[in-house]
Parts: sequence; structure tokens; C-alpha cells
Amino acid sequence: MCSDSVAVLEQAIARLDWGKGDGLLPVVVQDAGSLRVLMLGYMDAAALAHTRESGHVTFFSRSKQRLWTKGESSGNYLHLVSIDVDCDADTLLVLARPQGPTCHTGRISCFPGAPGQFLGALDTLVAERERQRPEGSYTTQLFEKGTRRIAQKVGEEGVETALAGVAQGDEELLGESADLLYHLIVLLRARGLSLADAVAVLEARHR
Repeated sequence: MCSDSVAVLEQAIARLDWGKGDGLLPVVVQDAGSLRVLMLGYMDAAALAHTRESGHVTFFSRSKQRLWTKGESSGNYLHLVSIDVDCDADTLLVLARPQGPTCHTGRISCFPGAPGQFLGALDTLVAERERQRPEGSYTTQLFEKGTRRIAQKVGEEGVETALAGVAQGDEELLGESADLLYHLIVLLRARGLSLADAVAVLEARHR
């Protein structure tokens, strides 16, 4: 996070209105990759400080009456990406990368119908494949062949997409576009980058 962003966050945190909820603020947690809403929790000042220091999203448990780090028992941590403060300074929005399901029922989200961006979810899945290298996975095979072969596949898919755009129907163009997007995500990951990094460049250009 750049120094300007840190300064803005510090100013926002300094004006948080802890009094409205008797020292607790509601916290909406989103998956940083897919933007799916994962859960709602509550933080007091100590939970917010611990979240920022540890990098693991931590709440104040109203039932246990103590700080509670998500995943402390299950191992399904929420790795902090960013924190935002709403316009009334009484609600927090946390972007996190979930390590496993968030809901205690084993679901990805505590809100079963919460929408999300599939490309972000796919990027997360590719990252897991890169770390775990499960046998029989096409993505694993690509990573095992190395960056040069992955880059070659991106080139091939790019040519096929361009050809489909001028010489084939919509269905073929969409199919080739999907192949290109997938292989591009794999190439980014092979270089230690993510789809979000590329999107950040687009956002910076737009600003």
C-alpha cells in the first residue's frame, strides 16, 4: 500500500465512531479475488489493531466475549488485504483472501446466494493449483512445463482468438476468448503475479 493510501486509511480509522455500537463496529468481509461477500462480524478497537498487526482478520466475539481470529480453530484464516471505512465512519469493509471455506457449515460464504466475480475466483483457484500441484490437473501440467511453454500457449490462443474474430462465429470467438483468458491468468501466476495486478494497472490508467 502506498504512503498516500496509508495516510488516508489512518485518518479514516482515527475518526471511527465507536460510540454508536457500544464500542463495536459491524465488519463486512469480501473475498479480494471474487468480491463475494463472505461474512459479517464485529470489531472493537483491539480486534481492529490485532487484524492490522497480524494480517489475520480478527473479530470481537459477542458470544465468547473475547477477541476471535477467524480460523484459529479450523485453520480457515482470512488473510487481510485491505480495510475501508464507510461514509458515516461506523462500518468497516475488509477485503481478504480466504484460506478455505469461511462459513462454519463448510460453505465458501455465510451468504449462500452472494454473487461474485468468476474471474477472481478462477485466479484464486489457479493460485491454489500452482501451490499444491494436484496430479491430473491440466493447470498443474502447464506449471510443470514452465513459463516459456505457458507463454507459448498464450500466444497460440491469442492468434486463435484473433482468427475467430474475423473468420468464425460468435460461439467460436467466445470459446477462444475464454481459453485466452485462462492461459493468461496461468502465465501471470507463473511470473508471481495475479489477475488483480493487471486489473490494478487498468484502474490506474482509467484514473
